[in-house]
Amino acid sequence: MQDFLWENQSSVSEFILLGFSKDSQINAILFNVFLFLYVSTLVGNGLIVTLIHRDSRLHTPMYFFLGVLSMLDMSYVTTTVPQMLVHLVCQKKTISYVGCVAQMYIFLVLGITEGWLFSVMAYDRYVAICYPLRYKVIMSPWLCGAMVVFCGLWGVSCSLVYTVFTMRLPYCGPNEINHFFCEVPAVLKLACADTSLNDQVDFILGFILLLVPLSFILASYICIFATILRIRSAQGRLKAFSTCASHIAVVTMFCGPAMFMYMNPGANASPERDKKLALSYNVISAFLNPIIYSLRNKDVKRAFLKLTGWGRTTE
Repeated sequence: MQDFLWENQSSVSEFILLGFSKDSQINAILFNVFLFLYVSTLVGNGLIVTLIHRDSRLHTPMYFFLGVLSMLDMSYVTTTVPQMLVHLVCQKKTISYVGCVAQMYIFLVLGITEGWLFSVMAYDRYVAICYPLRYKVIMSPWLCGAMVVFCGLWGVSCSLVYTVFTMRLPYCGPNEINHFFCEVPAVLKLACADTSLNDQVDFILGFILLLVPLSFILASYICIFATILRIRSAQGRLKAFSTCASHIAVVTMFCGPAMFMYMNPGANASPERDKKLALSYNVISAFLNPIIYSLRNKDVKRAFLKLTGWGRTTE
């Protein structure tokens, strides 16, 4: 792999990540903010995984997928945020060529896997609401595991295409990436060659990896809402919709910014806009996911009270 990376005759051996600001005071504030978000993300998502593992009542397909999502989120932010925190307080803000490739690939694997996982979670809600009596039969442990593996394989294979097409180009200098990590659109701007083919590949892959899952999600929710409208009681409709509201919010936060990032031509992209979009679907989304999924979720609250011992008197 390393031999391949140097076959493109790049003279750059490392990159400089410019990050957000050159002002040390602003960087100190950002360090504290992102440290809080990172630790909170790890604690929140880690707690979700622990609750699902410990409480047998959460051993259902919906919570299985939520646990996988939480593990992806913890890995996702760990790919970028620790390095960003170091760069916010250190003068040296470099990353090696190979390190940049590795970060880019791992970030894409986790992001693409998460995008497809959202469509799987939508299908789970579709079966639960439209075929409640057959839910446990259809959503068998084998099928749930197979769908997660499918999402992972998509992530591994498509990320390889993204990374190879990006790093096959020569990088002769300058080596300053106007971003806080090695993301494809930001790295491509430093290439010493025509990137029009890369823009086309990015658009096609963006279509496959974002619009196709979103189409599945949309189709699932059209069927779900049609079923909800046929429920006679208002309380029943509200309960059915509440199980989907969290998923809709999380999908919107993640897929919306990612679509703007990866389906726009590189020439039209603003570095500052790209940083904000990346923060949205990388850091903010992972931070809010456990809050959104647990805020109005009685099962998660009950499991938390049971784990801490605060709920023993009520059971």
